[in-house]
Amino acid sequence: MIFPDIGVVDLMIGFPDANARKKYESLRGLAKDAGSQAMDFPAEYMFKDVPNRLDEGEDPINITLEAMDQYGIAIGLVGLGNEVTVTALERHPDRFKAALEVDPNNIGVAVQSIRRAHTEYDIKAVTTFPAGCNPQVPVSDRRYYPIYQTCVDLDIPLVANAGIAGPRVPSDCQNVMHFDQVCYDFPDLRLVMRHGAEPWEDLAVKLMLKWPGLYYMTSAFAPKYYPRAIVDYANTRGADKIMYAGYYPMGLSLDRIFSELPSVPFRDNVWPLFLRENAVRVFNLEVTT
Repeated sequence: MIFPDIGVVDLMIGFPDANARKKYESLRGLAKDAGSQAMDFPAEYMFKDVPNRLDEGEDPINITLEAMDQYGIAIGLVGLGNEVTVTALERHPDRFKAALEVDPNNIGVAVQSIRRAHTEYDIKAVTTFPAGCNPQVPVSDRRYYPIYQTCVDLDIPLVANAGIAGPRVPSDCQNVMHFDQVCYDFPDLRLVMRHGAEPWEDLAVKLMLKWPGLYYMTSAFAPKYYPRAIVDYANTRGADKIMYAGYYPMGLSLDRIFSELPSVPFRDNVWPLFLRENAVRVFNLEVTT
C-alpha cells in the first residue's frame, strides 16, 4: 500500500466483465474503420494488457474490492447501468458511490433518469461522453443545458470527456473551448473534465484559472503520461482543482497506476488533495474511511 494514510478516492473505477466487448457495441457502430470493428475495446490501440476480463466463477465485486484494499482506495465512483453495480452499492455502500452516464439526444429521458437515479441511488455525479453520443453533442450544445441545470438543482457535478476521443470518431465536440461557454452560462455548476483534455491541456489550465467551478480528473491516463501542464498547475494555483481518477478495469490496471504514481512530481501538500480531499469536496462525498 503506497498511500496508506490518505484513503484514496478513485473517481473512475469499475468491475471486470467476462463479456466486456458487448459494452462497446454502440461505439463500434459509430466508427467507420475496419480496425475499430475488430477491437474488443474501441481505444485499445492506446493501451497494453487491458485487465477487463473475468474467469468463470469469479466475483467481480470482490476482485475490485481486493484491488482497492491493496492500494489504499477507500471509495470508488462506479457507473450505474448493470446489476453488478447495483449489487455493489447494496453490499458496500461505504466503498462504492454511483454516477450516471447520459446522452442528451433524448433530453427528457436524460433528465428523468438523473432525478430517478438521484432518488434511488444517491448518485454523486452525472457523466457524459460527447463524442460517443449518437449523434455527437458538443459540450456547449443547448441539448446539454437542461442536464446542466438539473445537476445544479441536485448539487451534483457533471463530468464530461475533454480532448481528442480515444475511439476513432471525430473529436471537435470535446474541444476544451466548449467548456468556456458552459461555465459562463452555468456559474453554479461544478464541471469536471475527464480523459486528458489533450492537445488542449494548456487551455484547460487557463480555463480552470478563469472559472471557479471547472475541474480536472486524470482518468484513462497512466501517471507517467499525466500532461505536464496539469502537474505544474496542481503544484501551484490549481492544488484544489486536480483530482485522481484511474481507469480500472476498462484500460489500466491498478498495479500499473500505483507503481507509477510515486514518480509523478507532485509537491507533498498536493498528494492528499489530489488523491482524496478535492474529490470529497467536489462530489459531496460523505466518507467514514
